[in-house]
Amino acid sequence: MSQSHRSEEALASAPIGSLMFKLALPAVAAQLINMLYNIVDRIYIGHIPEVGRTALTGLGITFPILMLISAFTAFAGMGGAPLASIRLGAGDREGAEKILGNSTTLLLCLAVVLTTVFSIIKEPVLMAFGASEDTIGYALDYISIYLMGTVFVQLALGLNAYITAQGQALVAMASVLIGAVLNIALDPVFIFGFHMGVRGAALATILSQGVSACWVVGFLCSKRSGLRIRPANMRLSGRVIASIAALGIAPFIMQSTESLVTVVLNSGLQHYGGDLYVGTVTVMQSVMQMVVMPVQGITQGVQPIMSYNFGAKNYQRVRQVFRLLLRTTLTVTITAFLVVTVFPQPLALIFNDDRELVELVGKVMPIFFGGIWAFGAQMACQSAFMAMGQAKTSLFLALLRKVILLVPLAILLPMVTQNVMGIYVAEPVADILASATTLTLFLRKRKTLLPEDK
Repeated sequence: MSQSHRSEEALASAPIGSLMFKLALPAVAAQLINMLYNIVDRIYIGHIPEVGRTALTGLGITFPILMLISAFTAFAGMGGAPLASIRLGAGDREGAEKILGNSTTLLLCLAVVLTTVFSIIKEPVLMAFGASEDTIGYALDYISIYLMGTVFVQLALGLNAYITAQGQALVAMASVLIGAVLNIALDPVFIFGFHMGVRGAALATILSQGVSACWVVGFLCSKRSGLRIRPANMRLSGRVIASIAALGIAPFIMQSTESLVTVVLNSGLQHYGGDLYVGTVTVMQSVMQMVVMPVQGITQGVQPIMSYNFGAKNYQRVRQVFRLLLRTTLTVTITAFLVVTVFPQPLALIFNDDRELVELVGKVMPIFFGGIWAFGAQMACQSAFMAMGQAKTSLFLALLRKVILLVPLAILLPMVTQNVMGIYVAEPVADILASATTLTLFLRKRKTLLPEDK
């Protein structure tokens, strides 16, 4: 029996605890490694002599564009991968490969469009996102080079989801590890050795993503993969694209609205506070990634188990997986809440040693992260709905936290209080309300989606 078939058999029959650990651990490692792409850039740039604080703020201004590119990656990749797992569970390998082929073509098309559009409108967009005369130069230097590697980002991240969908989490982790290690090695060479500054950080990132993309595509075209990219399946099918889009819109909104949130936060902080306050968001979003990425790794590692067994109508196993997933994600987010509350300034010092910025982050970070403890519930429930192909519910939940709650709160609270602190308070209020709503919705729908065995 091939490795790919053994992986699929394990999804159906292996002990849940050990299987979750086996799949989630590499997925968490992959997310943490992937996080290093942006985190390492920010650490190095934040410590550039004399201009580190300004350069770091400029890099943070580009974050909405990076998230939009990543959102389109999730649209095609995460929209199709759960569907492919469900097809595998139902014994339809041909249908699963058709989804993979269409997703590959869709990712290539999106890369061309995104590179062209953002290259044309980048400067006015960055100014609208909160750049100032002092920071716009650094933002343009970074994004101009980063956009040249958009196709690598699309393929490396979008197609990696299909490796995880087969239960081959170690291979998926390796694809991310290769690029991240290369990025860590190249960053100091280009930034400091060649004196390229933020341009060097961007160049190191796209070269690293290029290597990861080659690895992922190579694997999915090889006999080692249970799902293979075949030219015959790359011709776009309206029916297949529609099914990918129906499920992919939820992760797309989850990530793209991160851009909207960043724009609202940056603009509000610039208006009520100035560049120093905008810099706090760059630091805190970096710390937020350090919390959210491991949780996303856990949910992505576990998702193929739920999708495969949901497709096989083994509902009891899906329920068991969800209960363990919920306990795990809540443990992580509650622990993160305690760490951030106790050690805000040491966390800020990782990214910059400017005294004013570190002191301000130490003041506002415990407020900003005040609701992160509840976020584990939303992540677990959102992942379960995605795994079971519940497109409409996933779409609502994707809109709930950021678009329906956070954005209006971040605009209204500082306006009402005439105080910049209202912006920071909006985050925990949205987190707690969204998590409570999501958990309640899941508990109401579980009997319909996962009927008890008679």
